[in-house]
Amino acid sequence: MKQMTLVLAIAAALMSGTATALVQPEEVFSWQELDFAWPSKEAEDEAVKNGEYIRENNLPLGIDAWKDKLFITVPRWKAGVASSLNYIDLRTANKSSPLTPYPSWEANKLPKQGQQPPENQIVSVFRSFVDTCDRLWVMETGLADILGSPHQVSPPAIVIFDLNTDKVLRRYLLKPEDIKGDDSFFANIVVDLQPGRCDEAFAYIPDLGGYGIVVYSFKDDDSWRIKHNFFHFDPLQGDMTVGGVNFQWTDGVFGIALGNPNENGDRTVYFHPLASTMEFSVNSHALKNRTLATDPHSYDLYKIEGTKGPNSQTSESTIDPKTEVMFFTQLQKDGTACWNVKTPLEPSNVGMVAEDTERMIFTNDITIDSDRNLWMLSDRMPEFIYRRLDPNQINYRIFKVPVDEAIRGTPCDPMYQQSTTLRNAQQL
Repeated sequence: MKQMTLVLAIAAALMSGTATALVQPEEVFSWQELDFAWPSKEAEDEAVKNGEYIRENNLPLGIDAWKDKLFITVPRWKAGVASSLNYIDLRTANKSSPLTPYPSWEANKLPKQGQQPPENQIVSVFRSFVDTCDRLWVMETGLADILGSPHQVSPPAIVIFDLNTDKVLRRYLLKPEDIKGDDSFFANIVVDLQPGRCDEAFAYIPDLGGYGIVVYSFKDDDSWRIKHNFFHFDPLQGDMTVGGVNFQWTDGVFGIALGNPNENGDRTVYFHPLASTMEFSVNSHALKNRTLATDPHSYDLYKIEGTKGPNSQTSESTIDPKTEVMFFTQLQKDGTACWNVKTPLEPSNVGMVAEDTERMIFTNDITIDSDRNLWMLSDRMPEFIYRRLDPNQINYRIFKVPVDEAIRGTPCDPMYQQSTTLRNAQQL
């Protein structure tokens, strides 16, 4: 009876045109500039003196959660990045907590010329992925000072950590055929596996510059590269304005989100280029089977899901398994949107769950933790790249909101779908 009452209430709101999200996300962290948990004040002063730490050059980009740790990546866009892979202990954190290097300070230091780097060496990471087997996967680009004098410190590699021991389980160097010359740029990694089948994991690594996806099989310790027209950017959607900064990007396939597995353990893999408003999909079987994945005749296995609407360019996306709602960043709309994948992808089925023209400028990354909280990071990156951030204002923020609260009253809410069905029935 209570459920029917709620359905009727939502239906009434819809018919009056007032259905909206009911909550604002909690601002959990905010920084003017990033600080780090240095071993000592002397160590920090020495790093500043040597140019190893230039405070304004450290921009947070990726987030992921595991138990009481919130991982935060800081790519080496410019010189002076103190540590690329970091975390915050949520049990002791304050609103402007310093970042602690993971797994250690030593692992995040740039090696000296001629120095043999350790196995857990991390040069520059954009995003990470925590799987259900308590492993942290990172796509180590090995590239430093990207916007200044870029140099390849170490080969691109997948590095997998055991989060219970903080030890490296495996370091896999991408093969030359996985990389498309100087065009390749790896800024994301997503891991596909079934519960309890940790050794059968597959990693999907989009190449936004080389317009391909690299697939890695943990069991076979092997990788292969896939190409498809849907991995390319849309030339009509590369002109963007964010936070008053106009720029043109040609980023191809970027965000990947995994649907729920079917009885065979396969799932829908949703993906999109960044410079695009479209969403595409393919069954994971077409990626995990190397022969099929690299067969040109598999082209038609890829599908067009639809469009998110005007100015809806997206970096990251993720799906809540319980509701099958996809969340995706909205770079030009200063926020995060949602789409229930059980409905057709069209603008009327897309809802904004968070939007703030000041605090959410360039919502760069999102993740959902094991308690079904949606985390969002905004970092004003276009201003960081093309202008200069004001150190006297808050530039970086991390928000949190429960998934069910985020979608309430939006077209993504399952109750919304029920109320729409009821409304249509009343109109017959």
